[in-house]
Amino acid sequence: MPIPVMQHRKERRAPPVSKAPAGHLPAGRAQFLYEDSDLIVVDKPAGLPVIAPEGSRAKTLYDIVTAHMQKTNPRGRAAVVHRLDRDTSGVMLFAKNARVKKALMDNWNKLVRRRCYTALVEGLMPSETGTLDSWLIENRAGQVYETKPGTRGALRAITNWKIIAAAEGAPYSLVELELETGRKHQIRAQLAAIGHPVAGDARYGARTDPASRLCLHAHLLEFEHPFTHKVLVFESPVPKVFYQSENPGPHGRL
Repeated sequence: MPIPVMQHRKERRAPPVSKAPAGHLPAGRAQFLYEDSDLIVVDKPAGLPVIAPEGSRAKTLYDIVTAHMQKTNPRGRAAVVHRLDRDTSGVMLFAKNARVKKALMDNWNKLVRRRCYTALVEGLMPSETGTLDSWLIENRAGQVYETKPGTRGALRAITNWKIIAAAEGAPYSLVELELETGRKHQIRAQLAAIGHPVAGDARYGARTDPASRLCLHAHLLEFEHPFTHKVLVFESPVPKVFYQSENPGPHGRL
């Protein structure tokens, strides 16, 4: 039987939603949102890598999830099926064995219905809503940037966005972004390319760091369970510091 760590709130004609408790996760702490015999869903804090770079002994989210599994199964090991950058916080899914990992990886685009993020970005976005549709390529240093369609090695990236809060003349916009594709650094590179980098993202040209962190948070993950076919939805509250960072103002362009 599934073991829901968080209570589910039922909505009419909608799958149940598991929500993480409000509040900012301390550095290095992770909140377990859901667990069954196949899957674990975790709310990842900013600053904690999913896996360690080669040669590093840094604590990772993978280590935390594996240690949790080994409380009941000493041979258990988590399986990574997608990534969040070290400095991005929010909802992450892990498989509990190779069979589940293969089922998820082989059918990722079919099973995953929604992946939504919230970002505090520099400046006022050009409109209330929009779509970023571009081709991204990674250089040898691991930096991702836009290039011409058809460039060898480039991948198409599509991100839909809408303003949550913004004001004329305000230094920031609070934006919700939904992925249609899942490329490395997709949101960060695309926002930087239009002149609105994520606040705190010096790597992609941000000039400010109002929250002492990368202001990018994976707030919603909706997917179909690969074996039960039940649709599961998990949410993590947007860090309060995103709203408190030089208040972006009321919704809409003033």
